[in-house]
Amino acid sequence: MARLNKTQFDDIAGKARACVLCADHLPFGPRPVFQIGRDAKILIAGQAPGRRVHETGIPFNDPSGERLRAWMGIDAAVFYDPRKIAILPMGFCYPGTGKSGDLPPRPECAAEWRVRLLKLLPAIELTLVIGQYALDWHLNTTQKASLTQTVQNWKQYWPTQLPLPHPSPRNNIWLKKNPWFEAEILPKLQRKIGSLLNG
Repeated sequence: MARLNKTQFDDIAGKARACVLCADHLPFGPRPVFQIGRDAKILIAGQAPGRRVHETGIPFNDPSGERLRAWMGIDAAVFYDPRKIAILPMGFCYPGTGKSGDLPPRPECAAEWRVRLLKLLPAIELTLVIGQYALDWHLNTTQKASLTQTVQNWKQYWPTQLPLPHPSPRNNIWLKKNPWFEAEILPKLQRKIGSLLNG
């Protein structure tokens, strides 16, 4: 596919930022939150913004983001540089809260925008696939029986994709039960990110 010029890029991205497709289902109204740049080499494919992210309009501006940046071995300045990092959650707007945490991403969002926006990112070399909804879309039939098993089999997807648990504090117990994740995977992830950003 031919690389889109800046006007075409800005037109598609602008329409996504102005999307109100799910307005009737969102408790605080639409506020699409994502980050893209034509030269980004790393894509973070997450779930959906939380309440704090909705309020600030800044992706991963919460404890989950702090942990994710630590996992990646980068600071906020690099993380929020769209020339380096693209951030496309499965749902761009805060979906609201259910009985056991935030509700799932609205399905209309990925159906309407995901393929169109991914086409704006021709330079992506590594996609971090975070959480079950992103795993379902990006890894599809190659997933294992559980998230843990999928992450354990990370070499199957490496070096272009890496399945990750969600960096939320809600997953502290998972991280304690699976120390291999931080010991085995994170050093390789940080080296890969360093080479992409510095290469």
